[in-house]
Amino acid sequence: MPLADKIRPQSFDEVVGQKHLLSKDSLFRRVIESGNIPNLVFYGPSGVGKTTVAEIIAKSCDKTLRKINATNASLSDIKDVCAETGSVFTSDGILLYIDEIQYFNKKQQQSLLEFIEDGRITLICSTTENPYFAIYPAILSRSNVFEFKSVDKEEILIALERAYKLLCESYGTGERTGETDKALSLIASSCIGDVRRAIGALEICFLGTGGAITEKAAYEAIGDFALKLDRDGNEHYDLLSGFQKSIRGSDENAALFYLARLLEAGDLLSPCRRLLVIASEDVGLAYPMASVIVNSLIDSAKQLGLPEARIPLAQAVVLLATAPKSNSAYLAYDAAAQDVREGRGMKMPDYLRDSMQPSAQGNKDYVYPHPYPKHYVIQQYLPDDIADRKYYEFGDNKNELAAKEYRELITKIAKGNK
Repeated sequence: MPLADKIRPQSFDEVVGQKHLLSKDSLFRRVIESGNIPNLVFYGPSGVGKTTVAEIIAKSCDKTLRKINATNASLSDIKDVCAETGSVFTSDGILLYIDEIQYFNKKQQQSLLEFIEDGRITLICSTTENPYFAIYPAILSRSNVFEFKSVDKEEILIALERAYKLLCESYGTGERTGETDKALSLIASSCIGDVRRAIGALEICFLGTGGAITEKAAYEAIGDFALKLDRDGNEHYDLLSGFQKSIRGSDENAALFYLARLLEAGDLLSPCRRLLVIASEDVGLAYPMASVIVNSLIDSAKQLGLPEARIPLAQAVVLLATAPKSNSAYLAYDAAAQDVREGRGMKMPDYLRDSMQPSAQGNKDYVYPHPYPKHYVIQQYLPDDIADRKYYEFGDNKNELAAKEYRELITKIAKGNK
């Protein structure tokens, strides 16, 4: 049996981390201890206690526990569990725990609806992906979602101490030294909140050193795990979100940190794409050349590849984070798109239509602007029903204020020539 299973907590008080759910005064714990177990969805990264908490809940009630892992289960496995309902052996109902439910397709998830609807099955399922995308909406609407979070280093150390003690008792070896403390601390801080991974690393380290674990052995046991991330998982998108928000908030130091997290995990393309978005979405018209410069730096990064790509990308990050900001064009487009989605402005003025169109008889009414002063003439371009719309508002930065001043000038001239 894996060491993580041997020391698996048997009560909420033994679980490390998740105090927001498991403290004695938390709503979640009070609900569970009431004995009225609702359908539950546990959402969070791997190795943080989702399965452990589900098993503790199952033991606290009189229901028959059935477990399914969606990575290797089929529809027939679900049907087998459903077929047990109503028998004398499951008269108090079945508590079904489905691990990694995101791997079940819509049909497999739908097969549970009838049974959780009438209470024959109480469902607890876990997922490492966003449940609002990974789980069928009808299941979600009948469940309560609780988020499990990465476990802090101090909490992981508690689990590691427990595991170390059990290893020493089991093998009769292991002498506690200052090196032991350093090794445990290193493992706890390097496993990015994953308790199961930390315990596994400790076991390898212990067995490989005959119990006399050292900091050097801990490094070897961990490998580069701390630098890895799931590029399709939520942590990946959390890092990208933090990356963009740090640049938007003009914090170049935080932005460089998140860039390093992404690049050290070997992800070059995602930050490149996000930098291109930021140049237009967040810096925009306040510094229009930013998108040109960033595009050039990204081309350099892609040609160089890692690790050298970090140099032009760091330059791009600092440039964008310290540049003036404007999202005026971004907001203007969204406002225009809203009118399109709501069906407004479907009939454009005839004089704007292609002159070859039969319906463009009014094309002769179009006024060609170039012969006029400053190449500008007042003319309606928007459809009649939205003719008064003003999507774009000039920003308060140097570039847009200059553009606003020029617009006011040519408008004044055009009105004077009417």
